[in-house]
Amino acid sequence: MKALLKALGPGLLFASMAIGTSHLVLSTKAGAQYGWVMVIPIILANLFKYPFFEFGIRYTTVTEKSLIEGYSNLGKTYLWVYAIITLISTFTVLAALYVVTAGLCMNLFNVTSVGADIVSLLLFLFISVLLIVGKYRFLENSLKAVITILFVALLITTVMVLQKGPVPDAANYQRPEIFNEVGILFLIGLVGWMPTAVEASGWVSMWGMENLKTMKNKPTLKIALQEFNVGYILTGILALFFMIIGWMTLYGTGTELSGSSVVFADQLVNLFTVHIGNWAYFFIAVAAFATMFSTCMTAHDAISRVSVDVLQKLYPNQSLFSNKNAFTAMVLAMAIINWLVIILFSANMGNLVGLATFASFVLAPLLGWMNLKTVTSKDIPIENQPKLGLRILTYTGMVFLTLFALYYCWMLLM
Repeated sequence: MKALLKALGPGLLFASMAIGTSHLVLSTKAGAQYGWVMVIPIILANLFKYPFFEFGIRYTTVTEKSLIEGYSNLGKTYLWVYAIITLISTFTVLAALYVVTAGLCMNLFNVTSVGADIVSLLLFLFISVLLIVGKYRFLENSLKAVITILFVALLITTVMVLQKGPVPDAANYQRPEIFNEVGILFLIGLVGWMPTAVEASGWVSMWGMENLKTMKNKPTLKIALQEFNVGYILTGILALFFMIIGWMTLYGTGTELSGSSVVFADQLVNLFTVHIGNWAYFFIAVAAFATMFSTCMTAHDAISRVSVDVLQKLYPNQSLFSNKNAFTAMVLAMAIINWLVIILFSANMGNLVGLATFASFVLAPLLGWMNLKTVTSKDIPIENQPKLGLRILTYTGMVFLTLFALYYCWMLLM
């Protein structure tokens, strides 16, 4: 247990990063729009995607190298596939996360004098400073407190809404179909981003690398996987909490959750306070903001680290990407690029996120196969490679995601 506690880091960072949009927004909407049946896709997505993320920790713990280096060892084609997905994420994911977080911030502090673009800029600056000055250890330590607070707040709220029972249906309420075009597209988005996109396996690997650097004694593979499993299971439980809250408080009322980040933030916080009491408004608002703030911080850190690592592997002779200030420069570059995306493409943010969803979702089976190929390569001794049960789950996950991806492409072309 002592060794496990010391190894805590990448798993918690994964949980903190994943609990953002996919949980706070999509899980809540899933319960609110379609009810308890959404338990099934949430559990299946978390189950079938598990091996892809686990392989990131497995490869790094055994080899002390990043998963990106594993792709490079397989061949430049594999590395370029991951590089293209990372490039698309660079121009979409952070911008979307920061806009939602800005909305929560404006809601929490009742900011009305400036727009979401200015609040986003301040968040970009503040988080960039934290990442550059505090580095990995600060990120890890600060998020332990955030996850604890969020878990307690969600547990209390979930218990209370279950005790109170579901809200009565509105008059003439028509239950939405799941297997029509709208329902399928929502289901695809939920599965695609639950618990997060598959390319985040590379992010987990980079955090694993940083965690190894901060530890005097390298954790065993068993301990490293146990630590990751703690974070992964916590991620799944919190997704179900958000889904239950949306189901018990909104399903059957006909209430539409807004697409506006500021309005949605107010609706979300009110879901909690209706069941706990107005006295808890500030506490819940802070917890919700802390959730998205931590997601921004972890995603910003991860995409910056992965981008530097990809560039180092693609251009090994370029000193610009290998000097000690490369991470600092990339953190600032990500802040500037994504703030410009918010300014220039705010009206088309949905289309940009749709592009990121398409790339992540359609290429997820390929990334899953790449991860399996990496952890079964000559880099890893036979005794540390995935056992038969995990390999079967991996192939099942690839088939599951492939069928969804093919159906998604078919719907887009129809």
